[in-house]
Amino acid sequence: MANTTNLNLTFGDVTLGVSGARFRYIFAYDRGGLESLVRDGKEWLYRTPVPVFWRATTDNDRGNGFSQRSAMWLGADLFTHCTHVAVAVDGQAIPLPIAPENNRYTDHETAEKVAITFTYTTPTVPATTVDITYEVIAGGGLTVAVHYHGAAGLPELPALGLRIVMPTLAQGFDYQGLSGETYPDRMAGGQPGTYHVAGLPVTPYLVPQECGMHMATDWVTVTRERTLNNADPNHQAFQLTVREHGTPFAFSALPYTPAELENATHQEELPAPRRTVLTIYGAVRGVGGIDSWGADVEPQYHLAGDTDHSFQFEIVAGDAQV
Repeated sequence: MANTTNLNLTFGDVTLGVSGARFRYIFAYDRGGLESLVRDGKEWLYRTPVPVFWRATTDNDRGNGFSQRSAMWLGADLFTHCTHVAVAVDGQAIPLPIAPENNRYTDHETAEKVAITFTYTTPTVPATTVDITYEVIAGGGLTVAVHYHGAAGLPELPALGLRIVMPTLAQGFDYQGLSGETYPDRMAGGQPGTYHVAGLPVTPYLVPQECGMHMATDWVTVTRERTLNNADPNHQAFQLTVREHGTPFAFSALPYTPAELENATHQEELPAPRRTVLTIYGAVRGVGGIDSWGADVEPQYHLAGDTDHSFQFEIVAGDAQV
């Protein structure tokens, strides 16, 4: 398994470390995902990324009963758990390297490519699964693939994505895509281009609800200045970029999770902003807006729960060419 490339592997009792000159990733089997993503000494994860099934409901969702029809996806968004882990090194599947299996590895294992797949099972009725595969190549390139397995009898999905919670608030973000806030059925007014957004703005609706979506995105770069590391006094800006892999994606960058928005019935009930919640979406249900008293979203903007959905994206260094 040893070779001369620059991916260094560390097989822990419940973790797999993958590192190189400017990066360090830690995949945790017990936590069910990527536990640490460090680039140039800066940590980008506060929580393990998890599959997303819910976007906060809107007045239109409530008016047409979608919140009730698809309520089990809110539970899935909160309580889906990892049920299987698979590891492949240089294209070869290996036994899950936990103790005592990991004892056969040295402390200087290297590889050209590592792929680790976490399978999550939803608490829905019926249950289904989502596979999230992280593939790391020499140099630290990280590709993330999400595959949702549809199951007959499941209600329509509000969204399908991956939530990345960062330790501190971002100073803002830049992206290439459509201007302003856009949704699958609200894209006509968006103009393609490159845009900068200061801070993490939340639309000040009287009742907090879904906001901040950006469709048809080629890349987004998040800029932070602070970490939670008390030994790191350097407050200079540092960045992380997510780039499309095959097809554009949708994203939102907010200081709140959908559950936090859902729980507040007025703006003052929202918690103090402390984190950056970057969500990368492969699919999103439309928001409607024909009226707020019963009209459903147009059929082409529904998101079926009984069919498969897949998407991919790349996490690249902040100074990489996008």
